[in-house]
Amino acid sequence: MIARLPYGDGFVDLEVPSSRVTVLSPRSVPGLPDEGAAFRAAVRSPVGCAPLRDVVRAAHRVAVVVPDGTRPFPSHRVLPWLLAELAHVPRQRFTVIVGGGTHRAASREELAGLLGQEILDTVEVAGHSAFDDADLVPTGERAGDGTPVRMNRHYVAADRRIVLGFIEPHFFAGFSGGYKGVFPGVADIASIRYYHRPGVIGDERSTWGVLDGNPTQAQIRSLGSRPPVDFLVNVALNRRHDVTGFFCGDVLQAHAQGCAFVREAASVPCTERFSLVITSNSGAPLDQNLYQSVKGMAAAAEIVRPGGLIVMASRCADGFPSHGSFARLLRESASPPQLLRTLCTPGSSVDDQWQAQKLALVLRRARVALYSELPPESVRHAHLEPVRNLGAYVAGVLACLGPHAPVAVLPEGPMALPVLRAERA
Repeated sequence: MIARLPYGDGFVDLEVPSSRVTVLSPRSVPGLPDEGAAFRAAVRSPVGCAPLRDVVRAAHRVAVVVPDGTRPFPSHRVLPWLLAELAHVPRQRFTVIVGGGTHRAASREELAGLLGQEILDTVEVAGHSAFDDADLVPTGERAGDGTPVRMNRHYVAADRRIVLGFIEPHFFAGFSGGYKGVFPGVADIASIRYYHRPGVIGDERSTWGVLDGNPTQAQIRSLGSRPPVDFLVNVALNRRHDVTGFFCGDVLQAHAQGCAFVREAASVPCTERFSLVITSNSGAPLDQNLYQSVKGMAAAAEIVRPGGLIVMASRCADGFPSHGSFARLLRESASPPQLLRTLCTPGSSVDDQWQAQKLALVLRRARVALYSELPPESVRHAHLEPVRNLGAYVAGVLACLGPHAPVAVLPEGPMALPVLRAERA
């Protein structure tokens, strides 16, 4: 069969020479016929709170948090609709905050593509930095140890806070969206490290599709609700990045409704684990670097046999990337088990260690081969096997495994939620 894998802005077509191929794709959901009209209906009849126009008054200072360029949220489409709905508020009273957590800052050109030139020219835009003390103010204390939590000063100073986001399955928060746009989106680095500490990230309940009882999600909700979010705008998207649903209003209620919608579309039952799982990171923008690509690997790890092989197609045009300690942690560790021991050492806390931890946990279960634009030596430093010719590599693997080895193709990587039927009972 021919598997079509999203790769950057295009696709890679891969022949899979096996008689036992199972394709696990999320259900295709059509885009809304009129996204603008659907947005207006959702914010005028929101879930669990007053309409957006009634929440925000003309004299209010308004902070609007949007995801950064690692997420496919259509800010350039949604922001003009939001500002039109709040036309009674002068534009100089808005601040759009790009909530990138620890991610690198966007260039002016990238911001124009993310937000739209008209927004960039007429509204104050602030890129969040988790590392800039001058840009952070206290919002309370962490439960348990009394350590201050700090957030973006524009966000805290606002009279009304509106958070925009995208709901998808998430490999340790259960689902993205909701309060996650705030925490870690506009939080300080110390709080982000604490939230991602090894004991929480390694907890078996910090996993795909789990909200209740998930210690990661519990922290997101506790720390992200101080100060309060006044209005949530979350979307679900299909593989073409068309909006398939708006979930607006009270954060917990609207997010729960959106997660149920996404779960229904994303859940894919399967009956067995596989010797070989072929996957992607769902193309651009999610496959722009290796850091983000761990998500697709983690999705495949849910259904690979212990000791099996994951083959990942992810362009990684932006490298590892340059922010944080992700690349250094991988490069300085002799093996994934050693990396896990290092990260779990009391007092160990560095930027992006959580993503390195998740990759090491994947590698503890299976080998991972990567087809990308990264130099082969860089891929090896990450404890992955570089692939130059994807078709030839897969054909060689299957020649060794035999024509009847069970193979899974997970074309959209982290957009699917594979569920073993034995675990559903």
